[in-house]
Amino acid sequence: MTKKPIEPRVFPPSATQLDEAQERVYNAITSGPRGEVVGPLGVWLWRPELADRAQRLGEYARYNTKLPPKLSELAILVVARFWGSEFEWCVHKKIALEAGLNPEVVEAIRVGKAPSLEEQDQVVVYEFSRTLLEQRAVNDDLYERAIEVLGQETTIDLVAILGYYSLISLTINAFRVSLPEGSEPEL
Repeated sequence: MTKKPIEPRVFPPSATQLDEAQERVYNAITSGPRGEVVGPLGVWLWRPELADRAQRLGEYARYNTKLPPKLSELAILVVARFWGSEFEWCVHKKIALEAGLNPEVVEAIRVGKAPSLEEQDQVVVYEFSRTLLEQRAVNDDLYERAIEVLGQETTIDLVAILGYYSLISLTINAFRVSLPEGSEPEL
């Protein structure tokens, strides 16, 4: 028996439906580094003030933090796995691999196992991310390791990434955002 796809609960407004505020945000997103309005950004367009603020935070979290792309994408995959966010996983798995994350690490996270990590910055990002999400806190030892390995500013950026991509994942899950065309669920 073929599994019936889950229908999205909210579709983005069409280009002909956009009011002035929505069009302004739409143009800001499409003229920025993302280049298109996809996934949760389309849901947020129904609330243009939210869409504007969230997309600006997202642009920072994705492109401007102190974490190098490999570490940022590692954290994003941990978030996607934690929330079971298929769309986020699908989009960021490819980006993580392109950023140089080991495919075995990606697969371990996908199946819910601790990945074998050799680089201390990756170990800290993985442990900090997983612990903060699962336990809603980090103990003093893990916090001090993060500060020692990543630095205070980078640790602050890491927490921002975890929070932003949790918002993304909650939006995806609540509104059943469809996977990109041609993608299959992996989580």
